[in-house]
This record gives sequence, C-alpha cells and structure tokens, in this order.
Amino acid sequence: MLLIALVLVPAVAAAIAAALTARSRQVVVLLLAAAAHATMVATLWSRPAQVALAGWLADDSLGLLILTLESALFVVVATYSVGLLRVEKPRGGRAFVSGLLAFLSAVSLVALSQHVALLWVGMEATTLSVAPLIYHRRDRRSLEAVWKYLVLSSVGIAFALLAVFLLATAQPSLPDTVPLLLSDLVHGAAALDRWWLRAAFVFALIGFGTKMGLAPLHTWKPDTYGEAPSLIGGLMSGGLTSCAFLGLARFTQVMVAANDVVFIRPLFIAFGLLSLVVATAFIIGQSDLKRLLAYSSVEHMGLLVLGLGIGGLGAYGTVLHVLNNGLLKGALFLVVGNLVLASGSSVAADLRGLLRRRPRSATLLVAGLFAVTGTPPFGLFLSEYAMFRGAVQNGQLWIALVVIALLSIIFVGLSAMILDIVLADKGPPGNDADRAAESGWLVVGPAVLVGVVLLLGIYIPAPLQTLLASAAATLGGPTP
Repeated sequence: MLLIALVLVPAVAAAIAAALTARSRQVVVLLLAAAAHATMVATLWSRPAQVALAGWLADDSLGLLILTLESALFVVVATYSVGLLRVEKPRGGRAFVSGLLAFLSAVSLVALSQHVALLWVGMEATTLSVAPLIYHRRDRRSLEAVWKYLVLSSVGIAFALLAVFLLATAQPSLPDTVPLLLSDLVHGAAALDRWWLRAAFVFALIGFGTKMGLAPLHTWKPDTYGEAPSLIGGLMSGGLTSCAFLGLARFTQVMVAANDVVFIRPLFIAFGLLSLVVATAFIIGQSDLKRLLAYSSVEHMGLLVLGLGIGGLGAYGTVLHVLNNGLLKGALFLVVGNLVLASGSSVAADLRGLLRRRPRSATLLVAGLFAVTGTPPFGLFLSEYAMFRGAVQNGQLWIALVVIALLSIIFVGLSAMILDIVLADKGPPGNDADRAAESGWLVVGPAVLVGVVLLLGIYIPAPLQTLLASAAATLGGPTP
C-alpha cells in the first residue's frame, strides 16, 4: 500500500492544486505533498523490500536510489517555489503547481515500476507533465523549445516502446511467468532469444538515450534548458534524466543477467565518449549560463553510460554518479535561477559582477563549479575516480586518459565563464529587484544540496553504501 501511495499522493495533490485558485493554497498543497512523499520514502529505508500489485511495483536497490534522489530534489524545489512565487508569477496559472506534483507522481511510478511496460508509461507521463511548464516566456523561442522537446522526446519514447515490444518478443511464454516483469526477465534471462534481446537493447539505448540527452540525441537539451524556468531545468536535469537512465538500466540488468555484456559495453563506451566530445566542443566559448549547464548535463550523461561500458568498479561509479549528479544539477539550476531573477537574463555578459550583487548565490555557484567538475572532496570526484579505476583494472587505460583530457578541457571552459561572472569588478547596472536581499527560501535549498554532495565525497553512510553496492551488482558491478 505504501508503494501505491507514493504514486497516488502527489497525483491527488496535483488534482487538488488544479482546483484551487489561490496561489498561496496551492503552495501549501505542494509543500505538504513533498513532505508526505519524503516521509514515505524515508519509511521505505527502514523496512524490508516492499512489493505491490502482484510484483508490478517494488522498491529494489536501484529503484529506491532513484526514488530517494527524486524525493529529495523535489522537497528542495518545493521550498524554493515558496521564495520564487513571492517575486515572480510563473505563467501557466494553476498548471504550474499541479504540473510539478504530476511530475513527482510520474517519476515515482518510474522508480517503483518492475514491469517494463509500466515503466514506459511513467516515462511518457514525465514528458507530458513537464512540457507545459517549459513554455514560460510565451515567445517564439520558448514555443520552439517546447515543440523541439515534445517532438524529440516523442521520437525517443517511441523507440523505447519498440524496445519494450522487442523485449516481449524475446521472452518465451512459460508457466508462472509474467511477460515483461523484471524479476521474471532476469531469472529467465538464459531462455531469452538472443537476437530479439539485442535488438530490444539497441532501441532502448536510442529511446532512453534521447530522454537522457546522450549525444548525438541531445539536441533538445540546450534550447529546452535555456528557455525553461530554472526551477524546471533543475527538475529535468536532476530528475528527468535520472529516470531515463533508470529505464536504460532496466534493460542493462536483463542483458547482464543474460551474460551478454560483450555486446552492450562497446555501445556504452561509444555513446559515452561521443557525449563527452560533443559537450567539450560546445562548453568552450559558450555565452549562456543555462546552455552551459545543458552541455554539462550531456557530459555527465555520457559519464553514466561510460561507467556501464567499463563495467566492474565503473558500474559502481555510475550508480554513485547518478545520485551526485542529480542532486548537484538541481542545485546549480536553482542557483542560476537566483541570478536570472537578479539580472533578467542568463547571458554571461548580463550576469557579470554577481559576487557583489548576489554574494550567497555567487558563492554557491563557485562551489557548484568545483563540484560539477569532479574536484575533491565533492562526491563527483569519488564516482569519477571509481570509473577511472575500473577502466585501469579492466585494461582500458586509454579510456581513462581520454576522459581525463576531455574533463580537463571542460574544467577550463566552465571555469572561464563562471569565474568571470562571479569575480568581474563591473557589470550591468542593477534594478530594484537586483538590490533586494536574497530570500532564504531561494538559497537554503541549493545550499543543502551542495552540502550533501560535499558530504558524499567525505563520508557515505553504511545503509547508502550497501544500497549502492547492491544496485551496481545488478548492472555488472562487483558483487557486494
């Protein structure tokens, strides 16, 4: 019942918020739903694994990791919304808060789904819930970004649906076996038709890779993140892409169980390195801060699949990285949102000198810079280091050297823009909103997320360590 409530509570809250006319009451519903969801997720950590709907919903290690990430990120977004709605009125009326809650319901369904078709339904729901929230400025560029997101996401989700059909074709009809149920797929992996299974994986890589924003399937990201409100960009970069990764990871679990990693690893390595190369090329010389974060997201999605391609310790690095990256990207987009509120623009030239104008947000932005580039002691250093160690242990030193070279260039590109924005002596003249003090509602949440990422680079609690090891083992990592 708890698993069902995790999906239904935010869905019901979304319906209630849509019926309310007062924005203050909508915010109360948003905060209550976020708190209730986080409480239920925390309860899952203290209980044995839960199962519902005849096994269609369950909280396995990988799903619980993603669910925890989504819930934590949403709590911060909900509290941030309190401060945001005091200084800005996002367009969309009632749809803004209800869309946020519908998104939480959809990502919860994805994280808990043990039936591959149900997971696909959840992914489609995430697309539909977040698309209206992108159309913020209601101009030509904003409309273009929405359509590009919808069209390319629809193409990706169509490929993912075809992958589901092919996976069902690969699964033989046997007594006491539920088609497309993950546990039955994994336990009966040896009986799956090898060629249909490989075809299913290829289409899943294309479909869910599009939703993740892997290159060359990433073209929706710069426009969408650039035009969407920063709060929505944080949910997409930190939450939506993590759900897409989970969809791809479910197919990877089946391939690992079928002992066919020889087929999937070269594909993961190719997409991972290509994503890093593309991100490197576009980060250098970038002039828009939101687009810079979009290409940084392409970079980190590439690292996620690269870790799976390396295997072994690299898979452990991947599951740790998805947690660190999700939390940090959410924080960075919210911080950028504060700077955009101050200047009215995300163009770097309009943001210069923000250490004087927005000292707390500027400080968080610099901390985020070092965190997102994998600088110790932040958590992304540990996850990237695990991938490098995995590559060396597996005799793939060349991958580690190429990635280190690309990440070094990315560090230079990110630093050049962000440090210039923060440390410049002069910038455009401010306005009344710019001179107003930074609201604690807009700063505390991102600061907490950055602090958690810092903590994960210093100390990983034992229950989380156990969960990470168990999740990595299902993806080809070392057995805990």
